[in-house]
Amino acid sequence: MYRLLSAVTLQAATPGGRAWGCGRRGAHQRAGLPPLGNGWVGGLGLGLGLALGVKLAGGLRGAAPAQPPAAPDPEAWPQAVPLLEQSLAPRSLQTPASPHSRCFARAIESSRDLLHRIKDEVGAPGIVVGVSVDGKEVWSEGLGYADVENRVPCKPETVMRIASISKSLTMVALAKLWEAGKLDLDVPVQHYVPEFPEKEYEGEKVSVTTRLLISHLSGIRHYEKDMKKVKEEKAYKALKMMKGTMASDQEKELKEKGSKSNEKNDFSKAKSEQDNESKCRKHGKKKNDFEQGSQFLYSTFGYTLLAAIVERASGYKYLDYMQKIFHDLDMLTTVQEENEPVIYNRARNKSGIKEQGKVLSVMRSKRFYVYNKKRRLINTPYVDNSYKWAGGGFLSTVGDLLKFGNAMLYGYQVGLFKNSNENLLPGYLKPETMVMIWTPVPNTEMSWDKEGKYAMAWGVVEKKQTHGSCRKQRHYASHTGGAVGASSVLLVLPEELDTEVINNKVPPRGIIVSIICNMQSVGLNSTALKIALEFDKDRSE
Repeated sequence: MYRLLSAVTLQAATPGGRAWGCGRRGAHQRAGLPPLGNGWVGGLGLGLGLALGVKLAGGLRGAAPAQPPAAPDPEAWPQAVPLLEQSLAPRSLQTPASPHSRCFARAIESSRDLLHRIKDEVGAPGIVVGVSVDGKEVWSEGLGYADVENRVPCKPETVMRIASISKSLTMVALAKLWEAGKLDLDVPVQHYVPEFPEKEYEGEKVSVTTRLLISHLSGIRHYEKDMKKVKEEKAYKALKMMKGTMASDQEKELKEKGSKSNEKNDFSKAKSEQDNESKCRKHGKKKNDFEQGSQFLYSTFGYTLLAAIVERASGYKYLDYMQKIFHDLDMLTTVQEENEPVIYNRARNKSGIKEQGKVLSVMRSKRFYVYNKKRRLINTPYVDNSYKWAGGGFLSTVGDLLKFGNAMLYGYQVGLFKNSNENLLPGYLKPETMVMIWTPVPNTEMSWDKEGKYAMAWGVVEKKQTHGSCRKQRHYASHTGGAVGASSVLLVLPEELDTEVINNKVPPRGIIVSIICNMQSVGLNSTALKIALEFDKDRSE
């Protein structure tokens, strides 16, 4: 103790020593005050000695010897994030880990890395993902920003545009009416909406039915008004597919010699069809752009007509009927997109006060994004999606979409479990209804996966394996969405059930993945499928 006090006193008294009072003494001198004497230094040493004595005495009264402080780990220092980066980088917000999610730690880590790469590749400001396994949500997380300007991070509760996934929601309304006997899918739509004009194709009357509208075979156009351009694109695609099927050397030689003339013939045919269409319109005839049932033409406007059919068949306004369905499915955050209502957690884009059809001033902001020609991130323009609620105008969260997917999967599978478990509740839609909805329709296309076909408001890829020990194509159903400043996907990967060993299982059995993003033109289906397969791998191990 004496040595310790002597050392402390000596260090404080040394002119060049870094005493505790040295800084204060310097301040005294800088202020022009008289210098502190040696007595002050001695008093400081005595007081410090007494304090140390009391501390040591307390330690000797039965206290365990103090452990020496651990040496700092120099390798851990570089892991600290600079304060600037902490302030700029959004936190990855996710739901608290559940006992179920711990079983999928590897799949979650792998899927998170995949989403980060996709997000960086396309330059998306924010993206939200949700995954459920066998009816239980095991992971939901937001990456990036829902609002870049105000640094609002994405989170599982973030509400975004789901775009064309709205078609799958509208299909539930149509299916419920069909099950109740209030809707015939195969009668002309004029039976329910007599105001809709009758259509003609090449001078003959044609019948537009609800079933054709659902599967985009009605001949009603999409957003593109230039049907000449649409037909030329379709003719070119058909030509490429036809050429791709040529296998013999002779056919390949013919292809090389006659490709230009064939393309010219197809384009001239499309041109003549376009001219005929113009003539028909000049004479006041209502003409369809394609022959019903023969050619797939994706059309959101067709679903606007389906909304009118829902109203007439149900006796309710379309939105009221859909809200009842959302309530039944427990989709409490799913609503139609409107500018005026306050919708919590909504990602936003610029909007304004409208008068006589013109936006006069910006009054609040809804954040959806796109890149301009200079590859700079900008806010998307204001859009009014009320004209296409049924085909692309709803807002939702990944959690609500998971609930919707599980309700569809339950209805699809419950029929297989009825014999082994009679206590199961019925599905929201009957098994035979779901089988109809998820059965591919001939003459259709699935643009987001060329190996599939469009069914009834869902794209469906069927199970297929051509060669042993080679690629095995899994059966799944999905729908993607693309809107101004938004991209989305909902994918359902059913479990491959063996009907002989399902005694201890209950539906739904499978993986549901939902992803929503506040950037348009982001293809998400392949990403969702990869994520689903990652979770399916962990599930089966």
